[in-house]
Amino acid sequence: MDVLKIRKDFPILERKMRGQPLVYLDSAASAQKPRPVIEAMSRFYEQGYANIHRGVYELSMSATDLYDQGRVCVQRFINAAHEDEIIFTHGATESLNLVASSWGAANLKEGDEVVLTQLEHHANIVPWQLLQKKIPFKLRVVPIKKDGDILLQDVLEALSEKTKLVSVAHVSNAFGTILPVKDIIKAAHDRGIPVMLDGAQAIAHETVDVQALDADFYVFSGHKIYGPTGIGVLYGKRAWLQSMPPYQGGGDMIENVTFEETSFLPPPARFEAGTPHIAGVVGLTAGLNYVTSIGMQNIAVHEDKLLAYAHEKIGTIQGVRLIGTAPRKAAILSFVMEHAHPHDIGTVLESRGIAIRAGHHCAQPAMESMGLMGTARASFGLYNTFEDVDSLAEGLRAVREIFA
Repeated sequence: MDVLKIRKDFPILERKMRGQPLVYLDSAASAQKPRPVIEAMSRFYEQGYANIHRGVYELSMSATDLYDQGRVCVQRFINAAHEDEIIFTHGATESLNLVASSWGAANLKEGDEVVLTQLEHHANIVPWQLLQKKIPFKLRVVPIKKDGDILLQDVLEALSEKTKLVSVAHVSNAFGTILPVKDIIKAAHDRGIPVMLDGAQAIAHETVDVQALDADFYVFSGHKIYGPTGIGVLYGKRAWLQSMPPYQGGGDMIENVTFEETSFLPPPARFEAGTPHIAGVVGLTAGLNYVTSIGMQNIAVHEDKLLAYAHEKIGTIQGVRLIGTAPRKAAILSFVMEHAHPHDIGTVLESRGIAIRAGHHCAQPAMESMGLMGTARASFGLYNTFEDVDSLAEGLRAVREIFA
């Protein structure tokens, strides 16, 4: 994997920030975009744009083909069994809301339980709380260990005859913890309980095979895997999707409409009301093809090396404490420093052209479980180098000098 060659595919990495080369360490929030994605979307808007499906003219039919090809591309990328198991949404957040609003409203009743973990992103907490205002079911929360890990035994203890769904992160966005999701799914399925995985962080760091995992639902966002914002995916097993009511109403998801009654198309159309983000699907397709051309295994190996180097390099700086040291981790490094607020750390690093994230990372319960208000977070992508880690280490020494 030639990282220096790969970096040339990302125009933004040629920029200087504060007079210094940009060191982008915030891919967990949103990954930068390679030229093939930018060019594919630009080409579509410049030469191929039209609305899809009902147009009988060439532009519309070509745009429809691109959209449909995008669904097949996603199906192959995550190894879904059927093309109609892929639903396009605005992102992982909407995908989670869709399942909570549609599946949850149809399947949950008073006294039922949904199992989450303390590691969850707010997007896998708040939709369930909103639904609780309509249906008095309970959330059962699996605790985090001191190293940021989740133990399978704790998940097993949370399951009961009241459990109707397990909905957990595949990878924690706050700490990078990789949850034992395959074992969780098997344990839940042995009890007849379906499982949804929030794959927003996992999708860019490892090969995701939804059939091998046997997940009932899997969600992710395009912008985390080098595609555009505003496009995401909900994978659902065909049987579940076919049993679920619509999430939104509008054009393109109906079979027949009268003022007395409306009938709906089967999935995926049932869950894609209105004009979709067509260019987003074009960009997502280009992003998936891009990482496939490099090889997800090659990306994983490179990022694992970066993370190991960062743990050694950053973890030994005086005053730095790493947060989240589980044995299974993706390329996310969270930390705090003595005498320096995470926002101060981020500000000093920004003055040196280094971009990191600071705060609670939309995971306040996870932070509170660690006794923290927030952390500084460096997250790595396929374009990062060991020199980027060295720049981060130098920047943190500068932070220490200022605040110590």
